[in-house]
Amino acid sequence: MALVAGVDSSTQSVKVVVRDAQTGAWIREGRASHPDGTEVDPRAWWEALGQACAGGLLDGVSAIAVAGQQHGMVTLDEAGTVVRPALLWNDTRSAADAQDLVAERGGPTFWADAVGSVPLAAFTVSKVHWLARNEPDNAARTSQIMLPHDYVTWLLADSPEEAVTDRGDASGTGYWSPAAGEYRRDLLTLALGHDAKLPRVAAPQEIVGELGGRARAHLGIDGVEPVMIGPGTGDNMGAALALGIGPGDVVVSLGTSGTAFAGSDQPTADPSGLVAGFADATGRFLPLVCTLNAARILTSTAGLLGVDMERFAQLAMSADPGAAGLTMLPYFDGERTPNLPDARGSLHGITRDNLTPENIARAAVEGMLGGLADALDALVSVGIEPRRVLLVGGAASNPAVVDVAATLVSAPVEVPPSGEYVADGAARQAAWILAGGELPSWGELRSGETIRRDPNPLPFVREQYRAAREALYR
Repeated sequence: MALVAGVDSSTQSVKVVVRDAQTGAWIREGRASHPDGTEVDPRAWWEALGQACAGGLLDGVSAIAVAGQQHGMVTLDEAGTVVRPALLWNDTRSAADAQDLVAERGGPTFWADAVGSVPLAAFTVSKVHWLARNEPDNAARTSQIMLPHDYVTWLLADSPEEAVTDRGDASGTGYWSPAAGEYRRDLLTLALGHDAKLPRVAAPQEIVGELGGRARAHLGIDGVEPVMIGPGTGDNMGAALALGIGPGDVVVSLGTSGTAFAGSDQPTADPSGLVAGFADATGRFLPLVCTLNAARILTSTAGLLGVDMERFAQLAMSADPGAAGLTMLPYFDGERTPNLPDARGSLHGITRDNLTPENIARAAVEGMLGGLADALDALVSVGIEPRRVLLVGGAASNPAVVDVAATLVSAPVEVPPSGEYVADGAARQAAWILAGGELPSWGELRSGETIRRDPNPLPFVREQYRAAREALYR
């Protein structure tokens, strides 16, 4: 039995799943925490991976691939030494730099046509420009730029001369074109002030290297059998690969951030900046809308109310839709969509009658999902025709979430069994490189019931949320 491993190197932690290469059957898994913050020494990801794999987790594994948080900026000098801590996707200090890049070169339509997306604070190109403007000495030392998953993959192969990435994660940099399949080095130079070495973009099923001796020792792998390395991908692309989504499937992922993405056979270019025109991990495309705030809205509100998540769900479901006029704009950490990096959360429509624990809980769920319902509308505007909405991520397991979601969208809502879908997608890619041809069809990766709800749209709930959001612009 051949085994494969998939790594999810996310913002808060690393998860490693080992599965049977042929059937996808779960074998074992491990995890470890990452440091908190919006900038992190990337070597911490490597140390955490070693901790997650301790105790022989990878024994017998024949291939491995890494899916990682998108957009993070890892800068290296000519010797391959880290120049400064990596700026992560949720670091919003580069908001002004995104605006400057768009204004300096062609406007939103130019960027959407050039790289499929209009730069926001989250994008790597914006962070590169922030580096050049605020830390010119570090910018001058920067010889090579990688994404988080690129860096971990590079270390798996014992830091070879040539780093690799994949088209999915590359499409979130702001200097790689999904439509053309090539880097826009002119845009990188515009941001950094000089050119830099970038990872080679590998084919989706390509073997990009073999696990090196130092990496084997760090990960606790005994034996001499070779371990092949896949190109890896971004976290959203990994989840899409695990779920096997096709055209018409819209995934709403409710983790630290919230994302709504869809399978597509055609590249997209949205000059409004709402939809990022990403590539996926298979050779197709993955238009995506991202919000900065998702699951932590619910945990923060539950903490305010002094209840656990089970009781929080009960409170939310006991309130009427619309929470008696109470509306939460959940911009706790600023916001990416809409592009309001300096905004903060707010509670609208408070009266003496509606300020109850039940309505506050309901408003938190509706607020979290209201922005993602708007995201679904944005995907429709670029040609996506939703046939179903799949809810995944930590907050999807909250029973109030699926009930509220059904009131906000016009397509059936499904919650598949909870699981580590990003790591599972990386594992499926690892099985693909072993197979050498067709992508293995693993079927359902997790046991358990899929929860389904028919759509029951209540337009007044969407309108209430929209009115509160638009009040910010007055």
